[in-house]
Amino acid sequence: MNWKFIKFSTLLVLLFVLSVQPVLAAGKTEKIKVTFVSADLVQNNSVGNEWWWGAFVNGKELSDGSSVTIKADSNGTIKLRAEAQEQDKYPDDGVANTTVKVSSIKSSFSKKITVAIVENRGRYSGNTAKMEFVFKLEKIN
Repeated sequence: MNWKFIKFSTLLVLLFVLSVQPVLAAGKTEKIKVTFVSADLVQNNSVGNEWWWGAFVNGKELSDGSSVTIKADSNGTIKLRAEAQEQDKYPDDGVANTTVKVSSIKSSFSKKITVAIVENRGRYSGNTAKMEFVFKLEKIN
């Protein structure tokens, strides 16, 4: 037997196994539909009356009631972001972020995010308002 041939063959097999392993270890691709359901002011302790809000899924902004379908690795995550701003001469901002593991999405569920907005000036400085954002996530087959 030719030992060089055996060593070379073994090395090729080893390289093949190592190069294929990350492909096999990756999860399968899932399709997830994410809908921005609503944003509601649930508490307002004299922070303001005029509001802007934005909801984001993996960096893409969604308007109220709109959806986006995401193709994601089953081992990956989906990033949800909610922003709210009380609009006056000195705007007050609030932001909240969360992630959802794709593997945790079995069928359909809602995810709530609460954003706190703190008054930054004036006699009500330090008072807080809260907005609740609701996202619906559902696996699409």
